[in-house]
Amino acid sequence: MEKIASFTIDHIRLQPGVYVSRKDQVGDSVVTTFDLRMTSPNEEPVMNTAEVHTIEHLGATFLRNHKDYGSKTVYFGPMGCRTGFYLLLAGDYTSREILPLVKEMYEFIRDFEGEIPGAAPKDCGNYLDMNLGMAKYLAKRYLEVLDHIDEFPQSRLEYPA
Repeated sequence: MEKIASFTIDHIRLQPGVYVSRKDQVGDSVVTTFDLRMTSPNEEPVMNTAEVHTIEHLGATFLRNHKDYGSKTVYFGPMGCRTGFYLLLAGDYTSREILPLVKEMYEFIRDFEGEIPGAAPKDCGNYLDMNLGMAKYLAKRYLEVLDHIDEFPQSRLEYPA
């Protein structure tokens, strides 16, 4: 069986950043899948499910309500390996083009106060598994990468060759 594209990326050299994972033709449209890699795979601990779940709720709420990208958001959710998130947008985009959107979303998460959207028994199948404090910490940590994305010796906008 042939390896899927995401398993051909060198996860030993992969560092936190914003990467185009794939572009798919769906009818007359392109859907761009982004790899929002928050932690260094196989080098540092993965994120726990509670903070991943919180980032998912906050990020999806932010994106679906965004004035420019709300109608273009196809999906936002965690990677199974818990090292980042996938963002699928309708349209043909580059990592650089969506960097402002990703920064804005993680600033929203970092600064969020109050009740987590959808964190109620009638809204979510695991509403108790949330950790806002850690989600905010991880968002702040990821923003440090995003704010200095061009200063790294290895690109954080294109997968390592």
